[in-house]
Amino acid sequence: DNMLMAREAFAAQTVYFGFDRSEIEPGDTDNVNAVAEALSSSPQNKVLIEGHCDERGTEEYNRALGERRALSIRDILVERGVSADRIRTMTLGEDRPADPSLTSRIMTIMLLHEY
Repeated sequence: DNMLMAREAFAAQTVYFGFDRSEIEPGDTDNVNAVAEALSSSPQNKVLIEGHCDERGTEEYNRALGERRALSIRDILVERGVSADRIRTMTLGEDRPADPSLTSRIMTIMLLHEY
């Protein structure tokens, strides 16, 4: 039985990536660690990591970049002790920017959902 949490649960732990990058910045490590700690204290929850991009580049490239970003977050969570079977990734490429007003920023948002 999975617990469902609102999208806002991890809004403060959004991880922003640089242009054409899939490695997290050192300053975002605390955000990923906070998610790992929350998942450790709530083992019934699972996480969906969404990879987003802006409009630059082809749709195919942006989908691949969004997936690489989501997978980089997943890998860090696994390193922090979160079981891989509790993590799902999804790439939205440029189709659904996390924040349409930030077209020059590229981001991945971590969200807890039942799946």
